[in-house]
Amino acid sequence: MRIDILTVLPELIEGTLNHSILKRAQDKGLVEIYLHNLRDYSTDKHRRVDDYPFGGEAGMVMQIEPIDRAICSLTAERHYDEIIYTSPDGEKFDQPMANTLSLNENMIILCGHYKGIDFRIREHLITKEISIGDYVLTGGELAAAVMCDTIVRLIPGAIGDEQSALSDSFQDRLLAPPVYTRPAEYKGWKVPDILLSGHQRKISEWQHEQALNRTRALRPDLLDE
Repeated sequence: MRIDILTVLPELIEGTLNHSILKRAQDKGLVEIYLHNLRDYSTDKHRRVDDYPFGGEAGMVMQIEPIDRAICSLTAERHYDEIIYTSPDGEKFDQPMANTLSLNENMIILCGHYKGIDFRIREHLITKEISIGDYVLTGGELAAAVMCDTIVRLIPGAIGDEQSALSDSFQDRLLAPPVYTRPAEYKGWKVPDILLSGHQRKISEWQHEQALNRTRALRPDLLDE
């Protein structure tokens, strides 16, 4: 997989992309992640990529030309399955979407900034708009980092135990059940006896029941879906 991220603040997410699972996946050759500074595609002597909006609204808008140049430069070299824009009014990012995106070969993620981007980019260049939640960030860089982390860990070989990713919260529209480790008792707080029984079928049934109960109590909307 290859992920190209278009941003005006590459330094904001460089650290995130070069640690932990994301770094190991890149070191193994499972994914390539490239940061592209949109200012490098500006023709302005000050490397500006924003301007005032038509209509007189407050704030600045990312210009169409630098973004078009960046996207055209990349798409001239390879096919991209998705050209994604991080937007507060995009489709809500969730685990099923991450599962689908993890099957892609190449993706571009355009990080929004300022008041937004020239709408013609969204009309003619973007194939998918994604939001990571109902709130506004200063820019789309953090959203891009969240998406990369969620997607890359699903690539076979990215994490040591592939079954671990398949049992994460939300994979089956349920929250994860409680987990415990040694010691079996601490300050009088005990691990549930069923987990120490060695009876795998009963343990699985207990885990499913716990997952269902936690989801019903904490996120009943998932059960409605």
